[in-house]
Amino acid sequence: MGLRKVRHFLGRVAPDPGWPVALSIASLSVLAQIGGDSAREWLRFDRTAIAAGEVRRLLTGHFVHLGWSHAAMNVAGLVLIWLLVGGLFTSLQWLIVGLVSILIIDAGFWLKETQLEWYVGLSGLLHGILAAGVVRGLGRSGAEAWFLGAVLALKIGYEQFAGPLPGSASAAGGPVIVNAHLYGAIGGAIAALLLHRSAGRAASI
Repeated sequence: MGLRKVRHFLGRVAPDPGWPVALSIASLSVLAQIGGDSAREWLRFDRTAIAAGEVRRLLTGHFVHLGWSHAAMNVAGLVLIWLLVGGLFTSLQWLIVGLVSILIIDAGFWLKETQLEWYVGLSGLLHGILAAGVVRGLGRSGAEAWFLGAVLALKIGYEQFAGPLPGSASAAGGPVIVNAHLYGAIGGAIAALLLHRSAGRAASI
């Protein structure tokens, strides 16, 4: 089944499919990677630096990577996910999804992962984007949304019980923080539900 059919089952394509958001995320990731090790050190999520007041890292840490292979893998994942679910929200709605996902990831890191000193990577946000698309698709009775949701739940469940997927650490070039995926998915689902609730209120006015 092609991507067009998948998106048909997931729901009607939004009038503004949000590609500017995806391109911005990809561009920021590439630019940060061009900056090399110095940019990574300056932008990564770093608990000590954040505690010292460098709060920008709560946002920028999600756009820097361990290396080019890590960045390329995440950008490719972003493109694939956007082809599947990118048309389900507008650019503004995707910005909300992204910000809520990042907020939940950061909160999870800060409050629950107290041993985590630093983090880089887009994968948590990617799980948030996919989870938001799944929730939106489920609300429209999309058959493929159930399939994507099951795949996402199985992946996260596997990671929680068995650790990173085989080969993912070597592909990324470093350790995989699987709880970033969990927190990102929770954040994306929350954002989708909030947007759905907001749309329902607007329709009733």
